[in-house]
Amino acid sequence: MDNTLELENRWSLTQKTGFRFIFLAFFLFIIIFNNGVSPLLILALKYPLGLFQQFVPWFSKQYLGLLKDASMHYSGSGDTLFHYVSLLLVALFSIIGTIIWTVIDRKAVHYNQLYYWLTVAIRFYLATMLLNYGLVKFAKTQFPFPSLIQLTQNYGESNSMGLAWNFFGVSKGYNLFIGIAELFACLLFFRKTVTIGAFLSLMTTANIMAINYFYNVPVKMLSTALFIFCLFLLIPNFKRLIAFFFKGQAVALKIMPAPTIKKKWFLYAKYTLKYAFIILAIVTGLAHMYEMKEPYANIMVKPPLYGAYRIDSITKNDETTPTDLGWKLLLIGAEYESGLRYQNDDVERGKINVDTLKKKIEINFSNDNSTHHFSYTIPSPDHLTLRGKFYNDSVNVELTRKEFTLVTSDFNWIKE
Repeated sequence: MDNTLELENRWSLTQKTGFRFIFLAFFLFIIIFNNGVSPLLILALKYPLGLFQQFVPWFSKQYLGLLKDASMHYSGSGDTLFHYVSLLLVALFSIIGTIIWTVIDRKAVHYNQLYYWLTVAIRFYLATMLLNYGLVKFAKTQFPFPSLIQLTQNYGESNSMGLAWNFFGVSKGYNLFIGIAELFACLLFFRKTVTIGAFLSLMTTANIMAINYFYNVPVKMLSTALFIFCLFLLIPNFKRLIAFFFKGQAVALKIMPAPTIKKKWFLYAKYTLKYAFIILAIVTGLAHMYEMKEPYANIMVKPPLYGAYRIDSITKNDETTPTDLGWKLLLIGAEYESGLRYQNDDVERGKINVDTLKKKIEINFSNDNSTHHFSYTIPSPDHLTLRGKFYNDSVNVELTRKEFTLVTSDFNWIKE
């Protein structure tokens, strides 16, 4: 049984005009919002993209009258003013390009081959993008476990994005689950598994998009585009999927026909480039995963005496009466995730080095570059005593390690 999709050989004016706009808009989006999807693409488009990045702030100032600078900057957000002006330009360029294309190519009957190559570009863009996102879940670098600063923060003080990040970060298993779900996008690399790949990726991107919108994560634009791309790939089989899922009818999914290639060398070149791209995408994704893992390595490794220590008492200058320095918790965590939490819940971040051989602790506060040296003893497993100089005072600090239910709670099959 032939399950190849039969494409129309004569398109209506509306179909041709609509396709021209979609073709230009999707290709421009993939190029401009490439998100490092392919090193070769970045290298090839380095100069034109550089010009575009300079054009965006000029356009926003001259033609949109925006006072705020729309220059590109790296902040971890994909929803900056630069991105929204870029999206507007994609729409404008696509409209202008569609008009010019319609005038020049009035006699075109159909765009079946261009339609095929557009689906190829979208498939490979989607697959590579979700491959990268999936792999970093395995290294658990996108959603690390909450730091001591976050664990000791008042629940109501966290923003919605921070709440979502901590929710994902607590569970390694859930990271693996969503990572595997994103890796199913690799099915998009192959023509015969496009529909199942797009269907599974639609569910995945819908979840990502919902999280980004409802938890105010600044990657709304990209996640929406990925969702739309999945829908676009499902269009050829949309009616069949409706018939199968909602009418209980037996259907055969159709496969997008590839252009006929008569020359063997061209066919070999096509498959060589395809599998070279797939291998490069996987290698690049793995390299990105390890590159992301390196800066998180110090955060993931727990130092000696790791924990949040509640201040029981502080005496200074050999006084017998405890004094109040406003300290609430001493946080001995990973690099730059340590510091002091005060009674008013402000945090003074710092770097704490523990020398277990000499029983010494060195605290470096990042806000004033001050360094404080203490000796320590451990009277009991959960208690700590510090003695040393804090600015101009000699202090003796008694501390008790704080336990977190979020950290100590175990998995239970049965829970009454």
